[in-house]
Amino acid sequence: MASSSTSSSGLTFKLHPLVIVNISDHYTRVKSQMLNPTPYVVTSSDAVSSSPPSSSPPRVYGCVIGVQRGRTVEIFNSFELLYDPLTHSLDRPFLEKKQELYKKVFPHFYILGWYSTGSDAQESDMHFHKALMDINESPVYVLLNPSINPTQKDLPVTIYESELHVIEGIPQLIFVYSSYTIETVEAERISVDHVAHLKPSDGGSAATQLAAHLTSIHSAIKMLNSRIRVLHHYLVAMQKGEIPLENSLLRQVSSLLRRLPTIESEKFQDDFLMEYNDTLLITYLAMFTNCSSTMNELVDKFNTAYDRHSRRGGRTAFI
Repeated sequence: MASSSTSSSGLTFKLHPLVIVNISDHYTRVKSQMLNPTPYVVTSSDAVSSSPPSSSPPRVYGCVIGVQRGRTVEIFNSFELLYDPLTHSLDRPFLEKKQELYKKVFPHFYILGWYSTGSDAQESDMHFHKALMDINESPVYVLLNPSINPTQKDLPVTIYESELHVIEGIPQLIFVYSSYTIETVEAERISVDHVAHLKPSDGGSAATQLAAHLTSIHSAIKMLNSRIRVLHHYLVAMQKGEIPLENSLLRQVSSLLRRLPTIESEKFQDDFLMEYNDTLLITYLAMFTNCSSTMNELVDKFNTAYDRHSRRGGRTAFI
């Protein structure tokens, strides 16, 4: 059961995209198995919920791992678990085996909590939450909402913490919301960009893919423009004395501006014109090639028609 209040622990959560991709992949595989049923067998190589397939949306379960440095919790990765939501039984040997394997590869990663899918935290989720308290006394709960909402701008991911509240004179452990930020490394940025440009499974045309790609670029530029406007208005208000000076923010802005290329220098103008001319040259060559190909096809058609006329004994000349 989730409360509408926010966490008071003061922890800062950083979530890596790999965790979201793993949960989404886990849910997609389980849902695909439900849509294409096969003889139902649960094995350790395919860690899914041990409940039989049903018509209701599936729920998947797993652990999230990462590190905690002081008050900052960084969630790097995740792995799947075997859990039966009907009997609230967790496969402990499978969990210990996975934990041991991850410790060999990532010795500094610890189990920080668990994940599941759904629109909101449920009362039954507390059973799974309490089952992990012997590993982490205050586990974090990452919930992914797989329902598609085109109007939603934020990520469909919610992070919960558990707090002990007194409700109607009875102390109860409830879920409370926690804010988080997305943290990425270079490898994750490359992977996410690759996934974003994969060809649709429905075999969409090249024009459709190009339109979707341009739309995503337009949305990214629009978001960047809005953020720059917010920052510009903030700096103008700070310059006018409407808000107090904040030196730490000014240093960050100065550092950001130094990373931008100097577009007024001669070197930038030369490089820009060279790239621009090369692009135009390639465009012109492509047009000439296309025109030559069309002309060759037209000549071949005239030659074919002339040969057929000549074999029939005609004397009409083709120009």
